[in-house]
Amino acid sequence: MQGKIIKAISGFYYVHVVESGVYECKAKGIFRKLGVKPLVGDMAEIDVTDEHEREGNLTRILPRRSVLVRPAVANVDMALIVFALAEPDPHFNLLDRFLVLMGSQGIPVCICFNKSELDGDGRRERFARDYTGCGAPVEFISVKRDEGIERVMAHLRGKTTAIAGPSGVGKSSLINRLQTDVCMETGELSKKIRRGKQTTRHTQLIHLGGGSYIMDTPGFSSLYLPQMDKEKLQGCYDEFAAYEPQCRFIGCSHISEPDCGVKRALAEGKIPRLRYENYVQLYGELSDREKNRY
Repeated sequence: MQGKIIKAISGFYYVHVVESGVYECKAKGIFRKLGVKPLVGDMAEIDVTDEHEREGNLTRILPRRSVLVRPAVANVDMALIVFALAEPDPHFNLLDRFLVLMGSQGIPVCICFNKSELDGDGRRERFARDYTGCGAPVEFISVKRDEGIERVMAHLRGKTTAIAGPSGVGKSSLINRLQTDVCMETGELSKKIRRGKQTTRHTQLIHLGGGSYIMDTPGFSSLYLPQMDKEKLQGCYDEFAAYEPQCRFIGCSHISEPDCGVKRALAEGKIPRLRYENYVQLYGELSDREKNRY
């Protein structure tokens, strides 16, 4: 019997088998010998030991299409990154880090700004302008007002999607709205620092119906860049592509070189300054990492 691992807690793996339900399984010793750790998102073969109690053993992990290290999950088709329009204010450097992480592994992203009811100063237009060219669709929704939920659902159909973002932006509320079988705990914003309280404590997959799953991951406030050469970072910024042929030097970093097509486009307002400044900061981090390696 084959199914998808939807949760892993204290050595037990919960495997969802379509049309049969969820089985609580233990991993066979062969996994330890092979140095293989089952991950949430893995497709697995199981032997059922007790059909009535829905218990079994993991016997084999099927080949993985993709693997993320942090959080440790497998077979993600898409990432839905959720930020709030306000309360808390979005951390755009964190958003760009996530886009780079997913882009480096070839995983498509959909950006979702929740709490659109709080747009009172043109934030929606500014955010849309800054990220229109990033290569990912951008959705503005309000879980509170039940607006835009169907548009998000259209992105999720038939996919295993990792949902991530800082605490307090409404991820759990969005998941509760997308399905009814699992009720996620929701938190409130800290009144002192206007940050959300983390409510997700472990990674789990939630079945939305058919072949659609959503993977909730613990909230995060920082995100390490993937192990990559700094020269590859510009490939994660789609806005640069049209202007790179105008650079004088092949392999231009778009930072200190003269006659740079990207910097010229930046000066002309064709590339959002927010995105470019995040690129410069991330490039510096990758450069420092390379120097410390030797």
